[in-house]
Amino acid sequence: MTAANPLLGAVAVGLGGAAGATCRHLIGLTVSGRRSLAAVNVLGSLVLGAVLAAPVDSAVALGVGVGFCGAFTTFSSFAVETVTTAESGEADVAVGFALGVLLAAIGAALLGSAAVAVAT
Repeated sequence: MTAANPLLGAVAVGLGGAAGATCRHLIGLTVSGRRSLAAVNVLGSLVLGAVLAAPVDSAVALGVGVGFCGAFTTFSSFAVETVTTAESGEADVAVGFALGVLLAAIGAALLGSAAVAVAT
């Protein structure tokens, strides 16, 4: 998706990214470990599903979808947490965590999209 004005799209992504990274950090301060990773990835998927289904301007979609959700969610930390949990001898916990977050995030994206579809 591209904004009608590329500069506006870039600014929207930058501002959204700053907000998403800040919110991610704040959640990390209040919720620890795997719960924090699960929370941001599932919540970010819900928001992304909603914004992609919403009839919003492309700059808004870029700012919220690419900027905010991109900075808010954290696949790399999710991957590292899964691998280090498995390497520490808790392979069953790692598999459960990975599958649980993946399924919850996909469900959240579908729920966000469905909620917007019903509301519009």
